[in-house]
Amino acid sequence: MRAIWKGAVSFGLVSIGVKLYSATEEKDIRFHQVHRADGGRIRYKRTCSVCGEEVTYDDIAKGYDIGGGEMVILTDEDFAELPLTSSHAIDVLEFVPAEQVDPILYNKAYFLAPEGAATKPYVLLRDALLDSERVAIVKVALRQREQLATLRVREGVLLLNTMLWPDEIRQPDFGFLGEDITVRPPELAMASSLIDSMTGDFQPDAFTDDYRAALQEVIDAKVEGREIVAPEEEERAPAAAVDLMAALKASVERARTARGEPAGGREPTPISAARSAQKAAGMKRAEEQKAAKAPAKKAAKKTAEKTEAEKAPARKTAEKKTTGRKTAEKKATEPEKAPAKKAAGARKTTRKTA
Repeated sequence: MRAIWKGAVSFGLVSIGVKLYSATEEKDIRFHQVHRADGGRIRYKRTCSVCGEEVTYDDIAKGYDIGGGEMVILTDEDFAELPLTSSHAIDVLEFVPAEQVDPILYNKAYFLAPEGAATKPYVLLRDALLDSERVAIVKVALRQREQLATLRVREGVLLLNTMLWPDEIRQPDFGFLGEDITVRPPELAMASSLIDSMTGDFQPDAFTDDYRAALQEVIDAKVEGREIVAPEEEERAPAAAVDLMAALKASVERARTARGEPAGGREPTPISAARSAQKAAGMKRAEEQKAAKAPAKKAAKKTAEKTEAEKAPARKTAEKKTTGRKTAEKKATEPEKAPAKKAAGARKTTRKTA
């Protein structure tokens, strides 16, 4: 990293030489304006609105508009007389609890590293801040502007957070703030339950910039000459009026399902736990009784099959005897029927002859 500022931290009568480094960097993908036909870069000329001439950097000054078309011009000499240009000190004003600093005031973060022989006083201030569990409120001049800032410790390094001035924070002025809107206790309780179901530990690495990744893929494909295939966007159903409680309940269930919790999401009470244990014991007892009856049923089945097999030959012999008896009776009946048939035939012949 390259130091962007050098100065000293004034801590009482102690002066700690430090270097300032940018602690953050934006990962946004930047583009140039080019001519669509040939890709040439677009250049802008600095021209004067009065005479129309092109102006070089050496002839450019800063002007303050006082209204009515009048302008006050400030030169480099005017700025040189201000104390900020030669001030390279970070003045510690006071130490306050970190929770008293509203996060909306924070602007940009910088690392402070010791310079030269200032390592020991640097470490002394760092350890003292850690022990006090407070942050230092300081003033610093950066980029020709006096800024309020805090000093705190992050990963063993002093971190300077520049802050906005209180008059740079806008006051919220929205119509709904004056409306009398009543939130019912059940709705508030369900919203609190939703917050509880979505509560976790913040892990910044778990989140990604999906848009930047997709844009980088488009650029890489352009460089490689590949065809870009955009994923189909899911059509969202038009928003309809929904019941607030129903939406909250559905959101709670979805959040609990995503976290792997049971659908009900409730902790077992002593009564429900006892019922569950009783039910489990009953199911286990039924399975044991079923397992105990299984061998008896199997033995009874085998005995029945054995008895049936033993009875089969006797039944077969009885069936044979019955069949033989019927055959003998049939043969004994047939000689008696024959004379009767002959007599009946003789009667028919006599009647026909007469």
